[in-house]
Amino acid sequence: MQRFFIYLFLFIGAFLLFGWYFSNITAYLILSLILAALLRPLTNRLNDFHIGGQHVPRWTAILISYSAIVLLLILLGLLFFPLINNQLIILSNLDLEGIYQQIQIPIARVENFLLKYQLIESQPGYLFEQFKSFIVRAITGFDFGTFISQVFSTASSLFIGLIAVAFITFFLLLENGLLRRNLLNLIPNPYFELSVATFTKVEKLLSNYLSGLLLQILAIFTIASLGLSIMRIEYALTIALFAAIANLIPYAGPILGATFGIIVGISTGSFSEDSELTYLLIKILSVFSIVQIIDNILLQPMIFSKSVKAHPLEIFVVIFAGAKIAGVLGMIFAIPVYTIFRVSVMEFYKGYKSYRIFKIKTSN
Repeated sequence: MQRFFIYLFLFIGAFLLFGWYFSNITAYLILSLILAALLRPLTNRLNDFHIGGQHVPRWTAILISYSAIVLLLILLGLLFFPLINNQLIILSNLDLEGIYQQIQIPIARVENFLLKYQLIESQPGYLFEQFKSFIVRAITGFDFGTFISQVFSTASSLFIGLIAVAFITFFLLLENGLLRRNLLNLIPNPYFELSVATFTKVEKLLSNYLSGLLLQILAIFTIASLGLSIMRIEYALTIALFAAIANLIPYAGPILGATFGIIVGISTGSFSEDSELTYLLIKILSVFSIVQIIDNILLQPMIFSKSVKAHPLEIFVVIFAGAKIAGVLGMIFAIPVYTIFRVSVMEFYKGYKSYRIFKIKTSN
């Protein structure tokens, strides 16, 4: 039994090393597993549907499920298109001199405050000139050729990744349970039942976690869009959707959502007085404050603590460990990966204890 655990830890170490070295392949596989888990219920239901006394072929059900994803992405794109178009119009009509005049007054106030208390030593107007020269250098130093090459490079990488994820997901759905069966075939017979129980428990917890995340996204989108619409904020649905998706990033996601809402509100609004801008910021921040209160008190405890059956302190430590290892992606995937290892270790430990008790009783 001890030899088995040694082999198990060696396998886990080799698996982690392989995942780190081939990080792109690992990312494609993880995304494919998540997408397959989300599409499997719809695919199975379509596959069970009868037309002329015959089941719908599984490959046809998979393609229909893919079509549903494509349609959803198109609808999301249509939701963001008006905002993007508005921002392009604003940029094309950008009046730098007008911006300089608007910014000159607040910069002068800050500069006078710093000069009054002798926090800086400069001539009046120095900060504004520095800001103006910075903007000019940023615009004139922009390399359009490099930007285009980076766009094409990123687009090609995304296209390759999309094709790889779609290909892997297709075969995971076509051969339902293929990956699980192949992994279980590698397990020695004495540990087969224990391994099956572990796989079943991990799948159930991860399924609960993914369902909880979908519920969280839907709830945040509903609450945020309702609140922003009541406050009469332009592009309320677009801001709410971005905030709901960004909320997948623990701790940093809510800040990104609120920041995006403020940027959109400021860039699309017209303000004749400073009080109007302040009132807009108060409305947006109040909505996102309510969203976060509901998320922290109701949604997150229900999703994280109950779905993965872990203490909130564990979740906190694991998320920051994931951020240290892999940044934003590490924060997003920290809880599922931790759930897999946590459940596996606990189940095998229980099996090991039961095995020892059985061995002692037999020897007596």
